[in-house]
Amino acid sequence: MQNSLRRTFPIFNELPITTVKDWVISIGKQINFYIDDKMKKSIIERLRNAGCVFAEEETQLLITEARTLDALSTIVNLRITGTPLEHILGWAEFCGIRIAVDPGVFVPRRRTEFLVQKAVALSKPGAIVVDLCCGTGGVGVAIAKTLGWIELYAVDIDPTAARCALRNVTSLGGHVFEGDLYEPLPVKLRGKVDILVANAPYVPTDAIKLLPQDARLHEPKVALDGGDDGLDIQRRVAEEASLWLAPGGHLLVETSEMQAPQTFEIFSQYGLIPQLTHYDELDATIVIGTNPIPLE
Repeated sequence: MQNSLRRTFPIFNELPITTVKDWVISIGKQINFYIDDKMKKSIIERLRNAGCVFAEEETQLLITEARTLDALSTIVNLRITGTPLEHILGWAEFCGIRIAVDPGVFVPRRRTEFLVQKAVALSKPGAIVVDLCCGTGGVGVAIAKTLGWIELYAVDIDPTAARCALRNVTSLGGHVFEGDLYEPLPVKLRGKVDILVANAPYVPTDAIKLLPQDARLHEPKVALDGGDDGLDIQRRVAEEASLWLAPGGHLLVETSEMQAPQTFEIFSQYGLIPQLTHYDELDATIVIGTNPIPLE
């Protein structure tokens, strides 16, 4: 173990054998008590060299997560080799909420908080909310936490994501379904959904190879790949939206600023009244489609 620690943390090479041994003997205790500035700086430097932009913050999170030196060695190496921080920690902070994130599940992005903000602004407590392509279920959970109570249904085609969403959604009384978009939803919801959110994949297939390693190697392709132009899933979501939305209900989809005009046209094509909104601070773009209220 001592040799392993010396290889993983160069700072140990500057310590006498007896000092390293003392660390190992103390392995069952909280590791936070034994991390000095030199070791912390060594980890920060390794993370920074590996391309971690927020190396200082990540180092503190990893140190807090670990309970032994072996555990710290393992998770630092995982991060350096590209494993998403959220998969290592088992959670992500999203809209100020700690969302459980299992390995192999799409990690909620900060820009998607804008999707939550717009959905909340269009909703009210007690609303029926459907979260398609839910991943962890974080979007629906954040909406529910903000509004106080909603009738929440979350769907994902990936079984790993659906299992993860169960951990987050059911604690709020929500329901999780594994399946393809609307297919597994209860028929009773047709024409009654107030808010339909879909953080559907919108990366063009050929662009996936350009994504950061964290996403490309550790998140499921089904959560990233939007087809040739990145809009295949959005088309399918928009096509059936009016069947599920209540009159005056809203469909909200995250997209890129470049793709937004096409998404806008897709919504219009399928009978929704489209609106485009962008938030510079998060570099977030949302297209909102409203289901028309029939004229009496």
